[in-house]
Amino acid sequence: MRRKYHYVDDTSGVGVIDKSVALLEAASRGAASLSDLVATTGIPRPTAHRIAVALEHHGLLARDDEGRFVVGATLLRWGGESDPLLPLAQPIVSDLRDATSVSAQVYRRSGDQRICLAAAEPASGLRDTVPVGSLLTLKAGSAAQVLVAWLPAAERTALMIDAAFDEADLARVRRRGWAHSLAQREPGVASLSAPVRGPDGDVVAAVSLSGPIDRLAHASKAQVAALLDAAARLSGGG
Repeated sequence: MRRKYHYVDDTSGVGVIDKSVALLEAASRGAASLSDLVATTGIPRPTAHRIAVALEHHGLLARDDEGRFVVGATLLRWGGESDPLLPLAQPIVSDLRDATSVSAQVYRRSGDQRICLAAAEPASGLRDTVPVGSLLTLKAGSAAQVLVAWLPAAERTALMIDAAFDEADLARVRRRGWAHSLAQREPGVASLSAPVRGPDGDVVAAVSLSGPIDRLAHASKAQVAALLDAAARLSGGG
């Protein structure tokens, strides 16, 4: 159950700012439906909806794949100094996109989901669009496999309930050092992902290629090499 804290700190004297901060604080605690935001803040539903949509317009809030409000890309960018991967991730995924001509992303785990830290798309042709700040499932997709594969066994088991992959799939990911998924997260979309490791060697993120299944159905040596090079360039920075 989401804890109520209400927006009664109106000491700024500017009501719309106080309400906006309260809504952002509520969303920062985890993906929240409009009803969640209303229950958490005490802001009347029409007012909460109007302000939340305005915050979404400016990138301060965004929607996850279930339509819930989450922290948006603008706030992620403003807070970039707090995540050491952010300054590195965007140029590296841009290079990865240029080397492979498909979409590229970097994801971090966020609870039982994953958040897109950086993304780059090819200028033309079919692509897999994942906006920065998007929250996606940890139950499907190659990035999800990478982010789950190296977790402690008990944590892995909990996250794999109803997942599109199983322990044998994750053992394969650990053995070869990268993951491959075909239409797990979305029909017609395939992806490749590799682990990004922090200074202590732990997996801290996943770097991915994604696009039409006919482009990534059979991972080529060139695609895998470019992906692993991107992962190596990011590793140590998170």
